[in-house]
Amino acid sequence: MSARAYFLAVMALTLPIGQAQAADEVVVYSSRIDELIKPVFDAYTRQTGVAIQFITDKEAPLMQRIKAEGEHATADLLLTVDAGNLWQAEQMGILQPIRSALIDANIPAQYRAESHAWTGLSLRARTIAYASDRVKPAELSTYEALAGPEWEGRLCLRTAKKVYNQSLTATLIETHGAEQTERILKGWVDNLSTDVFSDDIAVL
Repeated sequence: MSARAYFLAVMALTLPIGQAQAADEVVVYSSRIDELIKPVFDAYTRQTGVAIQFITDKEAPLMQRIKAEGEHATADLLLTVDAGNLWQAEQMGILQPIRSALIDANIPAQYRAESHAWTGLSLRARTIAYASDRVKPAELSTYEALAGPEWEGRLCLRTAKKVYNQSLTATLIETHGAEQTERILKGWVDNLSTDVFSDDIAVL
């Protein structure tokens, strides 16, 4: 099954079966920008005849909106990025569990919440961008290695306030433990060439 076909199937399964079959439209709150997500919604409508009404915004405002709407929330599906946001949405109590043989068959268990509150649809590649005129590819290996003294004064990082770096830190803790992760993070900070940046574009 293609990623697009699977995504469309998940969208149909976010509604109770009877409601999904009778629904004239599905309401999606999405943190993905229109240009990226609208083609998928249009394909879903062509295949099913069900219209997609969607609202796009940053993750935090969307989740707060769902929480404020409470039992009157109109969203059938929250589409966001990064497991950190999904975890936060679950902690806020704004998600409902979904049990689906289709999801279980296509998405490995490590990419789904044990509570069945959410499921991943794609994986994020955490790449290392480097200046090709100053860094040789052979010098690069892992994020952990960037804490080494040979990188002193050579690193640029995005702020730790962003969920992407928080998720990366959580992965390091899961892999190496809290103490070693703290040493890695301290090494990154010690190796910074400038203050941290607010977003990826600013870093590049």
